[in-house]
Amino acid sequence: MRTVLFIAFLAIALWAAPYWSIALFQFPFLDSALAAEISNGAKIFNANCSSCHIGGGNILIIEKTLKKQALSKYLKDYDTDSVQAIIHQVQHGKNAMPAFKSKLSEQEILEVAAYVFQKAEQGWQNS
Repeated sequence: MRTVLFIAFLAIALWAAPYWSIALFQFPFLDSALAAEISNGAKIFNANCSSCHIGGGNILIIEKTLKKQALSKYLKDYDTDSVQAIIHQVQHGKNAMPAFKSKLSEQEILEVAAYVFQKAEQGWQNS
């Protein structure tokens, strides 16, 4: 009986966690370490990328957005190493997208890639 109650309680807690803003597995050091990158990443994105990718969209090739499903479909290795796949795309460009390797520093590219990854994971809400 205790086992059943424990499993039921755990299932409810896991289901309700997003609604209660409870994270069962939080890594605060990771959040704080990426916070500055994400903030700078937003600035870099707005200055260099938003003219084509405002709100995670794509004004030139409508299906090639920065939404998670599109990134997974169009970026090589996105499903195995998402941030690295975004970094590669930013550095080298492809088709209508220019390469930013000579325009942005390695740190800026990392910051904008972290920002794009975070926004894609969040579905580009509040963008």
